Amino acid sequence: MSGSAFTPENSIRAAIAEDEASIMTLLPYLADFEIPPRRQPEHLWSGDAAMAREILAGTLTSSFIDVATDLDEQISGFIMVSLRQELLSHAPSAHLEAIVVAPHARGTGLGKRLMQHCEHRVTALGACSLTLHVFARNARARALYAAQEFDEELIRAIKWLN
Repeated sequence: MSGSAFTPENSIRAAIAEDEASIMTLLPYLADFEIPPRRQPEHLWSGDAAMAREILAGTLTSSFIDVATDLDEQISGFIMVSLRQELLSHAPSAHLEAIVVAPHARGTGLGKRLMQHCEHRVTALGACSLTLHVFARNARARALYAAQEFDEELIRAIKWLN
């Protein structure tokens, strides 16, 4: 993926089945940070890969993928979102399953633009909130979410038993 840099003139569009290879190429970047001990990089994205295939096949209709393309029509990043009830209030909500920005497009504002696009899209679809999960060690992602005014509301703890 050596496309040109992402600029505000580039587009964000709904993913199509033909985008699958590019999306699968980007998914391993979900593990592009110091992952926690006892975790394997592929565990951070293999479930998202299965979900993406279902969305692209049209069998998971409560979710969507939107891709950002550069001037060469190469995919520079994407969001994958599920529409669901909010955990506690049960109000209409959306969950950001994944956001990935290709290394060549990092630092261009693409992550921020994808987040803003996501927020506008799910609001238009009736969501009252947008949730996501992020590893505590993923400083780059956490900084993006903080800049977009996400509240780190819950903490998930794990104790390895063997």
